Order: sequence, then C-alpha cells, then structure tokens
Amino acid sequence: MSAAGLETDIARLIWAQRYRHGGSAEPDVGATWRRVATALAQAEPRERGEWATRFLAALRDFRFLPGGRILAGAGTPRRVTLLNCFVMGGIEDSIPGIFRALQEGAVTMQEGGGVGYDFSTLRPRGMAASIAGNVASGPVSFMAVWDAMCATIQSTGARRGAMMAVLRCDHPDLEAFIAAKQQPGVLSHFNLSVLVTDDFIRAVDAAAPWTLRFPAAPPHRLERVVDAASLWERMLRASFATGEPGALFIDQINRMNNLAYCEEISAVNPCGEVPLPHYGGCDLGSLNLAAFIRDPFTPQARLDRAALLAAVPTAIRMLDNVLDVTHAPLPAQAAELRAKRRVGLGVTGLANALIMLGLDYGAEAARAWAGEVMREICHAAYRVSAALAAEKGAFPAFARDAYLAAPFIRALPAEIRDAIAAHGIRNSHLLAIAPTGTISLLAGNVSSGIEPVFAAEAERTILGPLGAPQRVLVTDHAVRLWRAARGGGLPPAFTTAAALPAAAHLGMQAALQAHVDQSIAKTINLPADAGFADFAGVYRQAHALGLKGCTVFRDLPERGVLSARG
Repeated sequence: MSAAGLETDIARLIWAQRYRHGGSAEPDVGATWRRVATALAQAEPRERGEWATRFLAALRDFRFLPGGRILAGAGTPRRVTLLNCFVMGGIEDSIPGIFRALQEGAVTMQEGGGVGYDFSTLRPRGMAASIAGNVASGPVSFMAVWDAMCATIQSTGARRGAMMAVLRCDHPDLEAFIAAKQQPGVLSHFNLSVLVTDDFIRAVDAAAPWTLRFPAAPPHRLERVVDAASLWERMLRASFATGEPGALFIDQINRMNNLAYCEEISAVNPCGEVPLPHYGGCDLGSLNLAAFIRDPFTPQARLDRAALLAAVPTAIRMLDNVLDVTHAPLPAQAAELRAKRRVGLGVTGLANALIMLGLDYGAEAARAWAGEVMREICHAAYRVSAALAAEKGAFPAFARDAYLAAPFIRALPAEIRDAIAAHGIRNSHLLAIAPTGTISLLAGNVSSGIEPVFAAEAERTILGPLGAPQRVLVTDHAVRLWRAARGGGLPPAFTTAAALPAAAHLGMQAALQAHVDQSIAKTINLPADAGFADFAGVYRQAHALGLKGCTVFRDLPERGVLSARG
C-alpha cells in the first residue's frame, strides 16, 4: 500500500473527487474509512467504539467496499442519502399525479439517489383523457420531462444522474417505448427495460396473437392485438442497435421474492440488481474477492475462505446500521426502508480473483468455484441476520410462516430456517450484486462486480468536479499485480469480456443467481460483428436459466465510458 493507501492515479482521483470529505481533515483514505466506520457505529446501542474498530478493520485494504453513497456521505453534515438508488412510488395517471412523481424524483436525485419508475400506469398516446376531454400524449412523452429534470440536477454536481424506466410488455405504447432511444441523445439519462412476462414468452413461442391493453381492467379500456413474435423481434432489433431496452423477467422476480406475501414488484433500480416495491431503496456493499486471494499466480494460490466469511457478519451489520443512520429523501422511503430492512451484500473483483487463481472465467471450474463461494456468503449472511434479529429484533413486516414458505428461504439449510423460525430475521433480503463502478476503481481498478475484465489497459471517461468528462488511462488490478511481480506480459488465465462466448457470461450469472436473493447487474458482451440470431438467443437462454433480467451489448466503439488500449 502507498502512504496514502491508494495505489493508482485513478484511485486517487476518484477518492479526491467523490469520497474525500473536508479536505485536509481527511489526509488519506484511512481517514475516510474512519469517518464511515464511526458514523455507522452510532447505530449501536452500546460499545460503539468497539464496533467502530471492527468496521474500520473490514474497510482496510479494500476488503469490504460500501456503496458509493455510504462512502461519500456517512459521517458528514451534508443532507444526503446513504442509499445509491430507489424505486419510486406509482405514477398516478393524472397531471397532478405525474408531476408529483416528478417532484419526488427530483428531491431524491438532489440528495444523491438514482431512481427507477414503472411508467405502465400512464395511459397510452391518443387515449381520451376523461376529465379534460383531450387526448393523452403517452408515457414516453412524459419520460422526456424526467430526462430534462435529471440533466438539470446533474448540472449541479459531478455525480452522473441515474434513472430506470420500465414498461409492461402488454402496454399499448410498447412499440414507442422500444423505439424511444433509436435517435442519439434522446432519453440519454434513462436506462430502459421491458417487463417481460412468462405469458408473453409463451405467446412468442407459439407465434400467437398478443393483446396490448390499458388499463388492465374494464370498463374504459383500449385494446389492440399484435403478433407476439413480431413484437419480440422488434424489441430485440432495437436492443441489437442501441443496447436498449433490456428485459426484466418480472414473473420470475415476483416468484422468487421473499416478501411476495406483502408486496408486488414492478420496477428495479437503475442498474437492475435490486428489484424493489414502491419507495424501496438500495443499501449496497461488496466484498472484494481479489483482496482475499493469497499467493496469487502461483501453484499455492488460494482463497482465504476463513477471512472472507469472517467479513460477512461485519459487512451485514454495517449495512443494517446504514438503515438507522441514513437520511431518506421522502417519508415514504424512510417507512419502507425500516419496515423491511433490505440490504444488498454482493461481491466484486470476481474476474481478478479467478485470474489470480489461474482459473479461466469461461470454464466450468470457474463457475463452480464462484457458485460455491457465493453459496457460502449467502448462508453466512442469513445466519448473521437471524442472529441480529435475536439481538435487535426482526424487520417489522416479518411474518414467520409466509416468509419461511418463500422459495429462496425454503432452499436454505435447515439450521438457518430453524433460526429464522425461532428468532425471525433482521433483513428481508440480504444479497445483490451491483456493478461497483467507482468503488472498484477506488480499490485499484479491480474487476467490476462479476463482470469479466474489460481490457488489460483502457481509457476511462469520468466526470470531473464541474461535470466535464476526463479521460484517464487505467490498468486492470490483476494485470498490474502480475507486471509488478513478473515485469510485463499478461497472467496465463487472463481473458476479456469480448473474448468470451455469451454462454460463459450467462453461465456465470446463473451460477451466482442461485445464491442471490435479489438480482445481479450483469452485461452480456458480444462482439460488434455478432449476428442478430445469436444476439436474440441470449435473451431466450437467460429466461430459460431462470435469470431475473438480461442486458446485452455489442462491443460498438461509440458506446460506453471505456475504450480498450492496444
């Protein structure tokens, strides 16, 4: 470690611009960690100094990486939320309701949170407005208002605005939604996804007619029948060209929801790793797997499982404490957060860990290793949350029999289910794998989330203090370690996202999804010359594997914030 605790130029830049607070009051990243550890320990009823020491130990050496909002805001006097993102309330189909929802989103984004919305509640373009007597302009037109709001909020600071818009696959304006981002610069602050149901996939398979309707129930309803397969192809053609919209398999999301007994989910956060009910939020943190590899690049290379699993209870406790110390932009958000106490512990640096162990990301051995590690993290997280319930109380919306009947909970070991039956559980959900953009850069440019390495070296665009883009050269963490030890070249197990077949991406996501109670932010990368049939097949395979969503990008040079070097 360098004297400042940061080994790369990009890490120092990210820390100075995003996470350092108070200038000279935080002379190094260790001071930032102490601020965060002390702030989160304030939620403890006793022994706060001891807990602050434990939290600080988890943060050192970038073993546990709290979400960016936690690092930036915890322990500061700023009125900001410590949660990265929210799904907002339902949008009432009226002008007052629409602009009330817009205001709530603006307040949330001003305080640092990204937002996700389901626009399916808005009547389609051309449908009569019952009170005013005119016709509706449709959900896509109102999305443009949100886009302008996001641009305005973003202009006040360096944080990139993040929004997700979703629309049901049976909404009459689905074609307009699918085509919304075909022109460059349109709705540029939104990610778009279609809520795809099992019935729609069955209609596609059968080449059957598909009814688009609004609202869901009569008497005043607009209906239009289309060909399901043609609509599906139209959606995929748009995604083939622009990378959007993605697909959210909404029935699988609700089927696997631990709280299906008391909520229905219709939207996700902007990156897709946390499906949420109205006013739910993302309380995120990641265990850096690369930091737990011992003797890398040698025959003795191994994961320090004991150290990794010992970090899980501390990480869960820290995330649980975030819910008690954070400011929520809206009262409805505060109520939702504390009623269910969702947290999202994930992993990052997976691809780097595999390279350091000599495992090929695309091999079955790598998937088996990753799945087993995630299974152990999952079980450790549920054990500690049950123990926290015995100590501090279960989440208020806990209903024992209904919770234990959830499919994910039924799959847990009997001893964990017995502990939940006896004590309840502190957090309704415990696991989510986020894309970990800037926090992975802070940790030395470890590979993001469960993504493969993008490139050994790349130019990355980041936003400067006034929002202006900066291009910075970055070297992959595992490559940098290898070159420091060997003088040059690439590790034998090194591979990149573009070099892997789609099946390797999907297989890794499926291997981990089995042990993640929420979802996984994962991009399936295909080469620029990939054919449409191969592209379309990825979505069908993702649905068949039981994944909760799918986003596929072809490697086109005009996209994204990264460009490979060499």
